[in-house]
Amino acid sequence: MYPEDLSYTEEHEWLRDPGEAPDSVRIGITDYAQEALGDIVYVSLPEVGTTVEAGSPCGELESTKSVSDVYAPVSGEVVARNETLDATPELVNSDPYSGGWLFEVVPSDRGQLGGLMDAATYEAQLESTV
Repeated sequence: MYPEDLSYTEEHEWLRDPGEAPDSVRIGITDYAQEALGDIVYVSLPEVGTTVEAGSPCGELESTKSVSDVYAPVSGEVVARNETLDATPELVNSDPYSGGWLFEVVPSDRGQLGGLMDAATYEAQLESTV
């Protein structure tokens, strides 16, 4: 259910290493997160050039149920954002691991990636909280 080539956070974000830009990681939210949020109607993402800090809010996803923060899984500089979501935020629901990605960051310290969960650990964490 959760792609094994991704890394995961406790806040239900995923990272794909590498992203499209050199040295970047691509970030999105998990299927679990999009399902919990419901129908996403608006996405607010950090601008290219913004420096984000691991664990800090850097964007928002607004659904018909609520508004939820997006947390930066790693510290670094935002080098791309998924502009398609401005017109079609529902891609986060329908395609969270591909077309519904959120933004890309060049990590300031790639060692941060080692602190993230693999798919099996993420699934085990979900099962322990349900």
